[in-house]
Amino acid sequence: MTAETPHTTTTLDPRLLAILVCPKCKGALTHRSAEQALDCPACKLRYAIRDGIPVMLIDEAAPLP
Repeated sequence: MTAETPHTTTTLDPRLLAILVCPKCKGALTHRSAEQALDCPACKLRYAIRDGIPVMLIDEAAPLP
C-alpha cells in the first residue's frame, strides 16, 4: 500500500520575488507557481523551487522546455 502526497504549491513571499534576479545574466525572472520554478527568458533557464526555497545555482538550473 502506497500513500500519495497531494501536490501542494508554496507561495513565495512577494518581497523575495521582487529582489531575485537570474544569477547568470542578472535579468528578471518569471515565477511559475504551478511548476514550482523561476524562469529566466533571457538565458532560457529554469530554477527550481524546493520546499519553498528557490535554488539559484546556475549548475542546478534546467533548460526551459
